Amino acid sequence: MRSYFIILYLLPFIVFSQTNKKPKNQIFNTIAIQAGYQNGYVFATNDFIKGVNGENNRINAFQAFTLKFSKQTIGKNIWEQLFKYPNYGIGIYIADFYNPEEIGTPIALYGFFNAPFKRWNKLTFNYELGFGATFNWKSFNPITNQYNIAIGAGQSFLIDVGLNLQYNLTRKIDIKAGFSLTHFSNGALKKPNKGINTIGPKVSLKYNFDDRPILKKQEIPEYVKEYEWLISAFGGVKNVIFKDANIDVIEKYEGLNFPVFGLSTLINRQVSYKSKIGIGMSISYNGTLDAQVAVENNELEPVESPFINKIQISIYPSYELIINKVSIILQPAFYIYRKKLKKQTPVFHQRIGIKYHFSNNLFAGITLRDYNFHVSDFIEWNIGYRIKWRKSQSKKQ
Repeated sequence: MRSYFIILYLLPFIVFSQTNKKPKNQIFNTIAIQAGYQNGYVFATNDFIKGVNGENNRINAFQAFTLKFSKQTIGKNIWEQLFKYPNYGIGIYIADFYNPEEIGTPIALYGFFNAPFKRWNKLTFNYELGFGATFNWKSFNPITNQYNIAIGAGQSFLIDVGLNLQYNLTRKIDIKAGFSLTHFSNGALKKPNKGINTIGPKVSLKYNFDDRPILKKQEIPEYVKEYEWLISAFGGVKNVIFKDANIDVIEKYEGLNFPVFGLSTLINRQVSYKSKIGIGMSISYNGTLDAQVAVENNELEPVESPFINKIQISIYPSYELIINKVSIILQPAFYIYRKKLKKQTPVFHQRIGIKYHFSNNLFAGITLRDYNFHVSDFIEWNIGYRIKWRKSQSKKQ
């Protein structure tokens, strides 16, 4: 460990803790800054990580530094009280996989949501969710970085989930300890894309700019169950590399981008303020299915194939966690129709997404479709409309 990095990282908090002056702007009474350090394990999910790399060594460890800015909710809205007064914000993440020549030094900008399972006097047991974009990868290159099949582009997505304990050391300083699982992938926007998955303990120090706010408590009305019908359109692209193509190696590994698009529909029952369950169906056009190419002037050119060969229909149960206007979606899915082709992905696949409601009816989001729980198929960028109704308009007073 490089201890001087940690000292420099925590120095601002040591300085801040020596002053008792209150900020003039009272918005700071819910704002905090937090610095953290993580050291952990890299899962051996592909040959590059297992040791087929320039170093001929298993990539089994990483370290990471985070800097976060968060806002503490105080119960002004019902959802804040339902989630036991969570905090949320934005963070900067910098990782070191001890192989900068082939992996680079990835830097991520992400949003996070941290909420307690349980609150005690000075201690909270929390879960945390994070999602964002990662930059500064040393991506795959068939000549200069030929082994890195994990990351095919200089950018990727980050998904982070974890647990932590937070203890209030003083009226302004908290210490947190826990662990998290992190997944890096570009969603097959650029191949190769085997991804990188990590797990590791983490510790952080948090400074609150003002004294801890008083948490408000209000009576929560009994929830009246609602139903909704959603219909959405989605689109995206998927990159394919044709290794057998007889062309220049650089052109070969640029591959070709094919469109993916379709329609989804879903019937949900909102069973509480926080949860929805439902059943949905999706029909999609995946341009990579039965994809064929020709070579002209040392370049790949797509060859037309039957439209029906690229159609897939899937069904899925759905669970939705509602956090104010944001929802996190989990959908185990099954293909019920598609042409039998060589090298198909599994029938059972997974959909995980996030969406934001701009109004009561209009929403937009992003859904990652993957399989085997770690291999990305493609990303759906979607926009949709919903219709809501209640079976019973009666409400207990």
